[in-house]
Amino acid sequence: MVESALKAYGINNAEVEVFGNGLIHKTWKLVTPNGNFILQRVHDGVFKKPANIAYNTRLIANYLQQYHPGYFFVTPVPSGTGDDMIWLKEEGYFRLLPFVEGSHSKDIVETPNQAYEAAAQFGKFTRLLSHFDAKKLKYTIPDFHNLELRYQQFLQTLKEGNKLRIKESQRLIGQLIDNDTIVKEYHCIIHDPAFKMRVTHHDTKISNVLFDRNEKAICVIDLDTVMPGYFISDVGDMIRTYVSPVSEEEKDFDKIAIREDFYKAIVDGYASEMKDELTEMETRHFFYAGQFMIYMQALRFLTDHLNNDIYYGAKYQGQNFVRANNQFALFQRLTEKKDVLS
Repeated sequence: MVESALKAYGINNAEVEVFGNGLIHKTWKLVTPNGNFILQRVHDGVFKKPANIAYNTRLIANYLQQYHPGYFFVTPVPSGTGDDMIWLKEEGYFRLLPFVEGSHSKDIVETPNQAYEAAAQFGKFTRLLSHFDAKKLKYTIPDFHNLELRYQQFLQTLKEGNKLRIKESQRLIGQLIDNDTIVKEYHCIIHDPAFKMRVTHHDTKISNVLFDRNEKAICVIDLDTVMPGYFISDVGDMIRTYVSPVSEEEKDFDKIAIREDFYKAIVDGYASEMKDELTEMETRHFFYAGQFMIYMQALRFLTDHLNNDIYYGAKYQGQNFVRANNQFALFQRLTEKKDVLS
């Protein structure tokens, strides 16, 4: 597999090693006499039209090069035929990226400063593209953060899903339905011109930011989910994945908490770049952004559990049920802090 891709990129001599902890794509680091690179096989089971990723990345790269040439943007290395992404029969889609020397990524947010730095970088990415027509971008995962659709899928699963699991999940099902005001607010947002359609990253976990040796963020990476969207997606995903000391896999829900200093760091970091871009109505929805994303993830985990784990899969019986309860507990903890954080 790797050998064919290397040939397509004209690389004849490389040390190859598996790289990173990504769950979607297969990734390798290449050490060559001409520099180091990252080779990825794009998962076309998740991204049904990988060419859309390459199209969006090139469109954005060209815009940034023209209007913000000093911005550090990791651009794919063209193949021998000049393509940003290649397709190899029976092996799939591949892309080659330069390895950013002196950089490292993180799997866990350890300090408020890291949260601030990451939030500022995601804000900067969107700000620099504020005059770019987001509608020119193609959707790489249609309806990725469409909460109305996710809620309808959830309701449909209550009719057609695993009957035993539905019965065992009644408490959580009721809690999610009781909080459907989050869905109603989302409906209002997408029909309110005060909420602008922007170039949005959609996957703002800390591992998608590169840091230097001094713990300063260099740039954002993993642009597969860059699509038109609303700021609540990026801010919400940071709140969901940065503020709690434990991940969505934690089974001891007593460990789930809201670290107020991390939350403030996200708000301050994002606002440091986006303050003048956000409308007053958008600014008033920072807190909602966290509720929106956490609630949606709880919905998605439970829907998958009731559908016999066909989307996320499960390493053990009931994993997605644990994840769903974990996320709803996080939603509750955040909601309890509304008066303090809003």
